[in-house]
Amino acid sequence: MDTDTVRSPTPDEAAGRRREQRGWYFYDWACSVYSTSVLTVFLGPYLTSVAEAAADADGFVHPLGIPVRAGSFFPYAVSLSVILAVVVMPLVGAAADRTGRKKPLLAAAAYTGAAATAGMFFLDGERYLLGGLLLVVANAAQSVAMMLYNSYLPQIAPPEERDAVSSRGWAFGYAAGALVLVLNLVLYTGHDRFGVSEGMAVRICLASAGLWWGAFALVPLRRLRDRRAPEREASLPGFRQLAATVRDMRRHPLTLAFLLAYLVYNDGIQTVISQASVYGSKELGLEQSTLIVAVLLVQVLAVAGALAMGRLARRYGAKRTILGSLVAWTLTLAAGYFLPAGAPMWFFVLAAGIGLVLGGSQALSRSLFSHLVPPGKEAEYFSAYELSDRGMSWLGPLLFGLTYQLTGSYRDAIVSLVGFFALGFVLLARVPVRRAIADAGNPVPERI
Repeated sequence: MDTDTVRSPTPDEAAGRRREQRGWYFYDWACSVYSTSVLTVFLGPYLTSVAEAAADADGFVHPLGIPVRAGSFFPYAVSLSVILAVVVMPLVGAAADRTGRKKPLLAAAAYTGAAATAGMFFLDGERYLLGGLLLVVANAAQSVAMMLYNSYLPQIAPPEERDAVSSRGWAFGYAAGALVLVLNLVLYTGHDRFGVSEGMAVRICLASAGLWWGAFALVPLRRLRDRRAPEREASLPGFRQLAATVRDMRRHPLTLAFLLAYLVYNDGIQTVISQASVYGSKELGLEQSTLIVAVLLVQVLAVAGALAMGRLARRYGAKRTILGSLVAWTLTLAAGYFLPAGAPMWFFVLAAGIGLVLGGSQALSRSLFSHLVPPGKEAEYFSAYELSDRGMSWLGPLLFGLTYQLTGSYRDAIVSLVGFFALGFVLLARVPVRRAIADAGNPVPERI
């Protein structure tokens, strides 16, 4: 690839690119409601209560005959969904790059996840195994779909636009999450006026996220276009394909070094997202309505935070901005350990801190990684990236669940995650990103 000669796009090409970018934003709008309403707010506390209802006198459930503390069932199910994603994503990513047909694969993953989420309407009584199964399917499908979605970024945005485009995508997602959470809050707090029980209100909120996901996924599926890729060798079964991708990455060790840093700190981010409501409800004794308001605050501030950090990246570079966000994550999470029980105001303060750095740290990580991907291997490399974004985050939930199982304290479980941010900071600081971009065969932006 000649990185010195860059042809200016024609007006038609520029208009087509903007059309694709607008369609691309709408997948974040579609699927982020799952991440917000289902994974972050409702499913953790609700599935935990269902597991507690099915537990024996000692507080354990026994899936497949294995004794599991009811409070650990949800994080364990999240970890299992990631293991499934580890098997599937590299295979799908290699197939997408080989054929150039990402849209059919994106549609299959999106509608599998949406259907599993809609099926959560039937989660009641002691059906904790049904809830675990639907969570595993939905979360794994979400990981596969996000891998394919992210892999479009280097194809629809030139290097100088990627931080802004990625940040707008995250902002769209958080805006959708905030809008739907407002509707959830109205239904949940007024469930008596609507003539439904509290449990039924939660089940409606869970199912409606699946319907939203499926409906708005139609927009990117109409706007995005497939690009025929050069003929490549056949893809390999799950773990073998992942191993082949990692072997290829060894030819780009700086890309691999960035991915390792991201694997670590994003594991912490994803675990905080998925376990914060459990911590708030079970350790701090907060009402579900309080948790919804807190997450709504996160969504609103994350929109502003993502856009603001995108501007900071234009001035100081994406790497420095991400490093600053990791410092903020570490301080915020450490403060969370000391939150007093039954004090929603302090929980809101913590939520505000998370919201201001959440969207930007994720959006800039995505755009920075897009510069490090060799041309023609976008989906394959983003499959490895997605293992950490919504994938390789199995270690954090597992550590959270094990810490709670051993100590019985959610405070100990939440503070155990601080190390992910501290180690991620050290690893990222050591990556020379300008050299990494050049080594990948991509043009180096003026500021990165």
